[in-house]
Amino acid sequence: MKAQMKNVEVVAAIVVDEKGRVLATQRGYGDMKDGWELPGGKIEPGEEPQAALRREIMEELAMDIEVGERLCTVQWDYPQFHLTMHCYWCRQREGGSGPVLLEHEASRWLAQGELWSVDWLPADRVAARAIHNAQCIVQNA
Repeated sequence: MKAQMKNVEVVAAIVVDEKGRVLATQRGYGDMKDGWELPGGKIEPGEEPQAALRREIMEELAMDIEVGERLCTVQWDYPQFHLTMHCYWCRQREGGSGPVLLEHEASRWLAQGELWSVDWLPADRVAARAIHNAQCIVQNA
């Protein structure tokens, strides 16, 4: 019988700039080092997802963001844990700077046609597909 997997619940920011590009970051540490992901992190006990996302993006990228609507929640089984990732549309607050890479190796702003130019981590591939589909709907409306 398979042992109960640890569940990790995180939030991820779909930060969109004024040109409609999405921010992708490359992990600089851990088992998934060098993989590309949407920036974000773990939700602390008792913390609202939107507050966790603002905190994580400030800690990792020194960016002050506004958190908008949730696009999707991705459920993914990695070998060591089960991931629940809540993905929210975000934008940088007026007058903000960044991103400043405090924990990541690299970052890129990706236009819709460039979403697949990075090697997304498995759960983030699902989120990237949702972003692509949502942007298609917006552009073709």
